[in-house]
Amino acid sequence: MAYDVVIIGSGPGGYVCAIKAAQLGLRVAVVEKNATFGGTCLNIGCIPSKALLHASEMFAEAGHSFDTLGVEISAPKLNLKKMMAHKDATVSSNVNGVAFLFKKNKIDSFRGTGKVLAAGKVSVTSEDGKV
Repeated sequence: MAYDVVIIGSGPGGYVCAIKAAQLGLRVAVVEKNATFGGTCLNIGCIPSKALLHASEMFAEAGHSFDTLGVEISAPKLNLKKMMAHKDATVSSNVNGVAFLFKKNKIDSFRGTGKVLAAGKVSVTSEDGKV
């Protein structure tokens, strides 16, 4: 298959690059080793940790700050299962957003590990070892 640009990895740098290249009229492919787009930041790093941090901050604020504003509530209770569901929904929404933008911009994706073989040549090795 012939592409103008092949990007290895769909993290924040990879997916932005792929979308911009496609918008500029280039034929683009992305190679991603994980089952979902977005890389470490979106799937297990920045985004999930910030979703949990936000929920934790809201919990702390409800327990300490509301009363000073004249809002009286009983002591807040932490529901970790719901907090984790919020985190998962946040990640899923963002992953689906990247997938939608790939489809909208006609970006082909390949699951596997990409390797630059030479100028203009990239191989993709799938999980089962097939090249």
